[in-house]
Amino acid sequence: MALPLVLFDVNGTLSDLGRMSQHFEELGAPPQLAALWFTSVLRDGFALTAAGRNAPFGEIAEDALRTVLTGQALNRDIDDALAHVMTSLQELPVHPDVVEGFRALTGRGFELAALTNGAAATAEALLERAGARDAVGAVLSVEDAPRWKPAQESYAYALRAVQREADDVVLVAVHPWDIDGAARAGLRTVWLNRAGAPYPMVMTRPDHEVSTIAELPDLLVRG
Repeated sequence: MALPLVLFDVNGTLSDLGRMSQHFEELGAPPQLAALWFTSVLRDGFALTAAGRNAPFGEIAEDALRTVLTGQALNRDIDDALAHVMTSLQELPVHPDVVEGFRALTGRGFELAALTNGAAATAEALLERAGARDAVGAVLSVEDAPRWKPAQESYAYALRAVQREADDVVLVAVHPWDIDGAARAGLRTVWLNRAGAPYPMVMTRPDHEVSTIAELPDLLVRG
């Protein structure tokens, strides 16, 4: 039996977004604003997608950042604060399990790809910094698709790009909304649950659940 292609989400799945809290602290802002900010980015991106507009992640992120930082007692002016956070977003590390997990997958013959709601260049740079770019084939962005994930058109775009059928691709993500969207588009799914959180009852269940990427090879070989 041929091995499926493993398609990774990027923001939060590969990149360690938890590091952003320290960058908010560096501005004099409460660290918990980092999570509020990223949630706001997703909210606004999803809303625009639902309305039929495919807006760039960076534009949405900067607008949402200006909103959450307004009224905070920052140690620099707002434009410098925006630049600091947006630059830090471009310099995030990967999670500790990413490189080892990628090597385990490619060592077993799996082909890897990535699909991000962010910019492809940002995802490429993330993988380059980690020394893992060579493990991943196509690095895809919804900026080249009709709509953001979790719209079905985004996954259809990725399937065309990697030239695979939906049931021959496994989407791996930390976000239940991404799992739900991919499942509705016919892809196989694995929820990467590093935090041990419960899965939302209202969303389509993943085919499998793992706590680290290193668990994927044995799981996917078994089918």
